Amino acid sequence: MSVRPSTQVAVVMRCERITNRWQPWRWVLAEVVPHEPAFGAEPRKLRDDAEGMSWLFPDFEVALFRDEAEGYWLNLESPAPCWFVLWRLDEVQEPDAIPLARPVAVSLSYHEAGRWLDAQETVEQVPAPEPVLDTLRAFVAEHYVPEPRRRKRPDSFQPLQDRFGNPASVSTGKPQRGGGGHG
Repeated sequence: MSVRPSTQVAVVMRCERITNRWQPWRWVLAEVVPHEPAFGAEPRKLRDDAEGMSWLFPDFEVALFRDEAEGYWLNLESPAPCWFVLWRLDEVQEPDAIPLARPVAVSLSYHEAGRWLDAQETVEQVPAPEPVLDTLRAFVAEHYVPEPRRRKRPDSFQPLQDRFGNPASVSTGKPQRGGGGHG
């Protein structure tokens, strides 16, 4: 049994004060960093001042899966390969409280991030560091096999079918001219 490559990371979320009368703050993904044992297992506030606040969310495992190899390849082929982070706002009980933005998952797969977005989740990205990208490149080189491109026949060569899949023909309404001799 082979060991699945993985790494432990921590996510830093930043709440910024903004000039907006309906919402005076916004959460943004600040960075993804290697997890360190000193971070512990529980989220903790790193700073809280007039500019905003930052929170550290430790201990996310990012494992690489063979069936996501194409998604990793697409990430590597992008102009800026990155971490994808899905996060959600906590429910707030107090009227003036700022809800905490909690990371839920971290990935390096373009496809996985796309599925999260299709599910209407909040997904942000930050650049991934070169050592992580080197590991990802090695994994993709070993596990990603591009689908062979199949030549698509032009539609003009495809047999005509009706909406039920039965053979069909096109008529212009003009009488057909036969090859018989009319004289």
